[in-house]
Amino acid sequence: MNYLLTLLVAGLLNITPAPVEAVRTDGEFEITKHTVISSADAPEVAEFFAEKIGKSTGYKIRTSTRGGQIELSISASAGLPEEGYYLEVTPGKVTAVASDKAGLFYAMQTFLQLLPPQIESLSKVKGVKWTAQCARVTDYPRFKWRGFHLDVCRHFMSMDAIKRQIDIMASYKINTMHWHLTEDQGWRIEIKKYPRLTEVGAWRTEFDGSVYGGFYTQEQAKEIVAYAAERFVTVIPEIELPGHTIAAVVSYPELSCDGEQINPSYSWGVMDRVLCPGNDKVFEFIEGVFEELIPIFPSVYYHVGGDECPKTRWKVCPKCQARIKAEGLFADENHTAEEKLQSYCIQRVEKILDKFGKKLIGWDEILEGGLSGEAAVMSWRGEQGGIAAAQMHHYVVMTPSHEGCYFDSYQGDPKAEPLGFGRYIPLKKIYDYNPVPAELQKDGLEKYVMGVQACNWSEYMYDDDYRDYMLFPRGFALSEVAWSQLSSKNWEDFSVRVNDACERLDMRGVTYHIPLPEQPDGSCSNLVITGESEIAFTTTRPEKMYYTLDGSEPDGNSTEYTAPIKVDGNSLIKICTVLPSGKKSMVREIKVEKQTLAPAVKLENPSNGLKFRKVYGRFLSASELDKVKEGWIESTVTELKQIERQEPRQNNMQDVNFYGAVAEGYINISEDGVWTVSSDYDQVWIDGKKLIDNGTEVKRYSRHDAQVALEKGLHEIKVVFISNIIGGHATARNNTTIQMRRPGGKGFHAVNADQLYR
Repeated sequence: MNYLLTLLVAGLLNITPAPVEAVRTDGEFEITKHTVISSADAPEVAEFFAEKIGKSTGYKIRTSTRGGQIELSISASAGLPEEGYYLEVTPGKVTAVASDKAGLFYAMQTFLQLLPPQIESLSKVKGVKWTAQCARVTDYPRFKWRGFHLDVCRHFMSMDAIKRQIDIMASYKINTMHWHLTEDQGWRIEIKKYPRLTEVGAWRTEFDGSVYGGFYTQEQAKEIVAYAAERFVTVIPEIELPGHTIAAVVSYPELSCDGEQINPSYSWGVMDRVLCPGNDKVFEFIEGVFEELIPIFPSVYYHVGGDECPKTRWKVCPKCQARIKAEGLFADENHTAEEKLQSYCIQRVEKILDKFGKKLIGWDEILEGGLSGEAAVMSWRGEQGGIAAAQMHHYVVMTPSHEGCYFDSYQGDPKAEPLGFGRYIPLKKIYDYNPVPAELQKDGLEKYVMGVQACNWSEYMYDDDYRDYMLFPRGFALSEVAWSQLSSKNWEDFSVRVNDACERLDMRGVTYHIPLPEQPDGSCSNLVITGESEIAFTTTRPEKMYYTLDGSEPDGNSTEYTAPIKVDGNSLIKICTVLPSGKKSMVREIKVEKQTLAPAVKLENPSNGLKFRKVYGRFLSASELDKVKEGWIESTVTELKQIERQEPRQNNMQDVNFYGAVAEGYINISEDGVWTVSSDYDQVWIDGKKLIDNGTEVKRYSRHDAQVALEKGLHEIKVVFISNIIGGHATARNNTTIQMRRPGGKGFHAVNADQLYR
């Protein structure tokens, strides 16, 4: 479908983020092979867009200092704020006036959005008339910090992938890239003074024995910074401290409290192996790192992390306790001595940065123990950290995880979507977010909110396609939160514009999320009926759904979903969402099986609990256990949680005894009907039928729920569990159980010990 036609019918201008003011005028401007872009004030901006437009049109767009059909100029008298612009498109000319070069860059990005989506193609597109709707636009940003974050430590990104992210986000007026360069799982930036950081700390051996890692040389980092600067994006480096530093202490054990040699971390979580702030060599190390980064990253702010730092080892470390005593860092009613030691560490690092003319920013934990100097706070555990910092007249960047800014979260039903981190952040939630809390508006402190940022933590973002899937189109909503004035925002308008933005991603070959058909009471792909039933679907934004019942793949020519689908026997529903462009979502397959209630069994004098057996070893799948004939240890368990707690839990996952286990017995069902079963166990069997098989995927937030028709009473049950680490996730941390939803019920409840027999 032609989006210009869609927007014309809706009376809209296709500009994202929404501008301060935009007026549609008559006519169209056409780019031809004779088009010239002129600018005496910003020739590099003219050259940038001449090259970009030339790729998709195939025209050799020339530039000049004046007289072009597209003219860019800077005017101090225009009365525009920093990064603001005025754009006028008439049939004969395009005029952009701005207060600075960034404003001209954004004016041209707006102009591109008035052209067909094919303008974003990286190669020549034939058969397109390159016309832009005529309009007048006045625009400027709400916030100066409009950020996106890249975690390249859990999963590495190539140079090309990073550049592509910068390209897209800059197209939507995002101007800050927060580059998370160090973590427990990998050190990703070359430091010549400390070569082991990349020789050792950049690599980890995964559970299956494969080696994973990578790093950026200093020259590569400079290349990224220059690439971003050309697009008016500032790169903020993050060096995590004093926590999330296993990659550093693996490389240089003397930086930790005990100096013990440990293995690189290959699982996610919060580890208690951290830097030792009682050791002056730690601060020499930090200064040495920053000394090499300063020539690479010209940004004013340097991010130092400061989050999730367990202090258990500090409590027993002689050096840390001596530091606490020497500095008078004693506990009070608000903070422990160790919390004050963290504050001491952050303040000392801030002094190091100050020597280089840089400012410190950190996660909101840096508030604990007292906030230092001019430090800025990035508020992620909600807004309270940002509010507290602003009330102390410190600058803040809002990135609250649960309010919409953590893009590793689910954007649709977790039962249907690929793996995420557990929070539910659909497109509208981030779109509706206001980074200025009411408390700060009331107190006149909104000026301390520098802006807003989305974080793309990559524990479960295993490749570039999935990273893109999680980022877009939520990144477009972020751009509107960060740039647009509150009065300019409109969800219904945005819901139309976002489809055009997605078609532009198609031109770049970028993956993105399309709302999946979801079942209103929780999605399940293995349904059971006992009679005629209706199956309803919905989506997180109003897009059309199409389905088939004959096993064929659905598309826009299939039956449109308009009402719940009636089924009265075994069926296979294939259903997808189709955008106005014709692009469809992943296809959901819902298997419907007609069953009669499975009969209960009767036991004479049953005992509580399940028969249990385990065998030690590194196993990836349940099928491997079937081949193990020796080494099994037999016992009983009285409750399900004991299955995964056969070994002591440890955060660092060093020297773990991994095992596989099988528990068998009977489960008591409280009423007749169709029950829904959910679990992160490797397998769950009831009455000899395998209901759940999580295979070798990451076993977290079960996505393989199944239904079964059961009579009230006892039924055979078998549970298979493997303690392993797949995709960085340790199953021993799951708190795994079996969740069941009763017939006609809304919520799940955990199977308890009173239901288990042998």
